[in-house]
Amino acid sequence: MHYHRIPHSSLEISQLGLGTMTFGEQNSEADAHQQLDYARERGINLIDTAEMYPVPPRPETQGLTESYIGSWLKKSGQRDKIVLASKVAGPVRGNDASIRPQQALDRKNIRQALEASLNRLNTDYLDLYQLHWPQRPTNCFGKLGYQYSEENVPVTLLDTLEALSEHVRAGKIRYIGVSNETPWGVMRYLHLAEKHDLPRIVSIQNPYSLVNRSFEIGLSEISQFEGIELLAYSSLAFGTLSGKYLAGKRPEKARNTLFSRFTRYNGEYTEQAIAQYVALAQAHQLAPSQMALAYVRQQPFVASTLLGATTLAQLQQNIDSFEVTLSEEVLAGIEAIHRRFPNPAP
Repeated sequence: MHYHRIPHSSLEISQLGLGTMTFGEQNSEADAHQQLDYARERGINLIDTAEMYPVPPRPETQGLTESYIGSWLKKSGQRDKIVLASKVAGPVRGNDASIRPQQALDRKNIRQALEASLNRLNTDYLDLYQLHWPQRPTNCFGKLGYQYSEENVPVTLLDTLEALSEHVRAGKIRYIGVSNETPWGVMRYLHLAEKHDLPRIVSIQNPYSLVNRSFEIGLSEISQFEGIELLAYSSLAFGTLSGKYLAGKRPEKARNTLFSRFTRYNGEYTEQAIAQYVALAQAHQLAPSQMALAYVRQQPFVASTLLGATTLAQLQQNIDSFEVTLSEEVLAGIEAIHRRFPNPAP
C-alpha cells in the first residue's frame, strides 16, 4: 500500500480507503470487524463513515455503522494507527428520515452530530469531519437541471464554517472537508476561510467512476490549483461496473437487488457504457472491477479511492486492484468509450 499526504494537512492516508456504509444493514457487526481487520492487514489506514450510515437510512439502523467501528476500535486499540473520517448530515433530502429535528448545518446541529458520532466511535476526536451534502439545494446524488431560487438559505456557508471552527479549536476535529459539493461551494469555502481566518477545507468526497467523470469538468482544476483533492466514492458505481447486473441479472443479496431506491446507475445508456467497459477489461484479461478502480486511483486529483464491499472476497479483490497498472492501450480504450458515452450516470 502507498500513502499520500493530503495537501494543507498532516494527514498521511492510504491510497485506498475503507468505505463503511453497508455496516449495520448488509453487514453485521462481526462482518464489519472482519472487514476492518482485513483492511488494516492490507495497509489501509483511512476509514470513512457518516452519522447517517448505514444506507439506505432508517431510524432503526441510523448510527449503527459508527457504533460497529467504535466497538472495533475499543477491541483492537488501533485508534492512533488510522485516519478516521466521518460526516454530518445536511438538511433532509427527499423521503429520507430525519436524524435530528430541523436538521441543518448550523452550530446546534453540528455540535449534536459531532458529540453523538464521537460517542458511537469511542474516540474523543476525528481526523477529518466532512459536510455530507450542502445546506443549499444543489445538483448532487444524480440530480440534474439546476433550478434558480430566490429563497434565502437559513444557514450560510460562513455560519457552517464558524460552527466547525469551534470544534477544531477544541481539538475534537483535526481537519474539515466537504462532500457532494460543487465548484462554487468549494471556492466559496476557501474564500471565507481566508477572509475570516477560519479552518480551510482540505478534501472533497464526491462520486467518481468510469460512468461519472463529472469531477473533471470543474473540480479537477480546483484540485490542481487549490490542493483540494478527491476522496472518490462510488467508484464501482454501486457494483454495476463489475458487470454483475448486465442483461437484467439481479444477484442474490446484491445492493441493487435488495434496495429499489438505488437507480442512479440503472439507465439504459449507462448499461450500454458498462457493457463496453466490461468487454474492454475482459479483452485485456482484467477483472472489470479492478480496471475500474485502477482507473480512478491513477487520476492525479484522487487522494484516495474508498472501497465499499459487502463480502470479504469483494474487499480482497478490490484491494488487489492496487497492483493493477493500466496500459496505454487500455487507457485509450477507456477514452474511446467515454467519448461514445460521456458521463451517463452523473
